[in-house]
Amino acid sequence: MGLEKGAAALKWDREKDEAPRLIASGKGYLADKILALAEESGIPLVEQEPLTHLLLSLEPGREIPPELFALAAEVYIFLMELDSSLRY
Repeated sequence: MGLEKGAAALKWDREKDEAPRLIASGKGYLADKILALAEESGIPLVEQEPLTHLLLSLEPGREIPPELFALAAEVYIFLMELDSSLRY
C-alpha cells in the first residue's frame, strides 16, 4: 500500500508576516479537498513532497519555522518564475 496523499497550503503576507504561514494541511480526503479548492481558485499547485511531509507535522495558522525556509523558497521562486512567464 502506498503513502497517503498529503497537501499543504502556504500564504505569505510580507507586510504582516515574517515568514510564510501554513493556512491548511491534510491527508487523504482533506488533501483532495485542499487541492480541488486551489484548482477552482486558480492557485498554482506545486508538488514538493519533502516540504509537504514536513508541513503536515505543523499546526495550521502558524508561520513556518526557519528550518523550512530553504524548501519554501524553492516553491516561491518557482511560482515567481511561472508568474513571469505567464505575463509575456
